[in-house]
Amino acid sequence: MPGRELYAAAPSHQRRTWSVAAVILALVFVVVGQLAAFLPMQLTQFLPPDQNHWPTLAYILFVAFGLSAVLTLAWVVLFERRRLANIGLNGDAGRRFGRGFGIGLAYLAGVVCIIWATGAYQVESAGIFQTGLSAAVLTPLVVLLFGFIVQGSTEEIVFRGWLMGIIASRHGLVIALTVSSLLFGLAHGGNIAPSPELALALVNIALFGLFIGLYAAREGSIWGVCGWHAAWNWLLGTGFGLEVSGEVVNVTPSIVDLQAVDGSAWWLTGGAFGPEGSVVVTAVLLISAVVLIVRGGFARQGGLAPA
Repeated sequence: MPGRELYAAAPSHQRRTWSVAAVILALVFVVVGQLAAFLPMQLTQFLPPDQNHWPTLAYILFVAFGLSAVLTLAWVVLFERRRLANIGLNGDAGRRFGRGFGIGLAYLAGVVCIIWATGAYQVESAGIFQTGLSAAVLTPLVVLLFGFIVQGSTEEIVFRGWLMGIIASRHGLVIALTVSSLLFGLAHGGNIAPSPELALALVNIALFGLFIGLYAAREGSIWGVCGWHAAWNWLLGTGFGLEVSGEVVNVTPSIVDLQAVDGSAWWLTGGAFGPEGSVVVTAVLLISAVVLIVRGGFARQGGLAPA
């Protein structure tokens, strides 16, 4: 399938990164950002290394992922000589981000409600609206909101904006979706110990990459998927007290603190990985991807070029 630009016409003076190099660089940008943030923390011990400690988590979200975003954007502007619009950071940012954020909240709340309705979740404790509002409980929720916006947006910039855009420009959207989604899934492979939960979770993360990639390509922008991704992670960790890709967010939940009922099937609750390792998420993402393909106009010239 011929290549195509996903987000904006390519400038005539651009340098286009080779596809294999782009795959390697995507991982490099993520890893270097993590190392650059973790090393000072380990050497100085100015924060506890435990990511369950919310200030430590906030630092990682802002600094580690923020550095990865800076590296990616610098590569685009300084080496490739392209505009940020070429990786999907184009117009109508506020409306697109806000709409994506709202959809992300709805998706996550729907998934949690479905699992709860099966009897696999039970309430462990009340949320902040039952226990009382104070600066001590609101501060981490607000700080982590912006932290997850940085984290979610960074992953979208790297994987959907830059990597998927580069590969699509050379090989078409089908290959771009496949490569970026698989790499996105593999990037989460070290979140928990090898287990059936991890295997299903990685399938779901790749499915998420497929769905969100279709969303970005359909909209011609990554602002919406940045909002979607941020909302999903934030509400998952701070709204219901559930694991976010295997990580526990140690704050008083804004809605209610849920936990898996003893004896519940891991494939329903997601086990140690959290709901993202659940078959409920598998079904929701598969259905959503199919709906986007069928109703979103992705059916021309034998591939996934939007109509």
